[in-house]
Amino acid sequence: MSTIKQFQVTFDCAEPARLAAFWCEVLGYVVPPVPEGFATWEEYHHSLPPEEQANYFACTDPSGVGPRLLFQVVPEGKVVKNRVHLCVRAGAGLVGDERLATLEAECARLMALGAKHVLTQRADGVNESCITMQDIEGNEFCLD
Repeated sequence: MSTIKQFQVTFDCAEPARLAAFWCEVLGYVVPPVPEGFATWEEYHHSLPPEEQANYFACTDPSGVGPRLLFQVVPEGKVVKNRVHLCVRAGAGLVGDERLATLEAECARLMALGAKHVLTQRADGVNESCITMQDIEGNEFCLD
């Protein structure tokens, strides 16, 4: 039996390139290089016949450690809460006030990119603080 070593996280969305750009800023990811002869991915996609134009966009961790993220167009909008979400480990290893301050600073940075703050859960003696947010298309994610 083989062990899977890599995986990709796929997001259904309305605007793949825009959502990929948002997540690149959140995670420090990068988009693949534009094919030679083109200034932008948009220019490249528009050069293709309509049936070959991409309705997806991907970004990757430049260190090669994190999973590839793929954003694909779907006709319907988001209706209910995600069943799977990303946890952005902004406060890993931190506790108490230092952790909360770090999470709040990251929350402010992401809100400036268009994310929405949903809920701050403060440490309760059992669990440390975390912040629930939504990306620019309403997908929930956590800062922890």
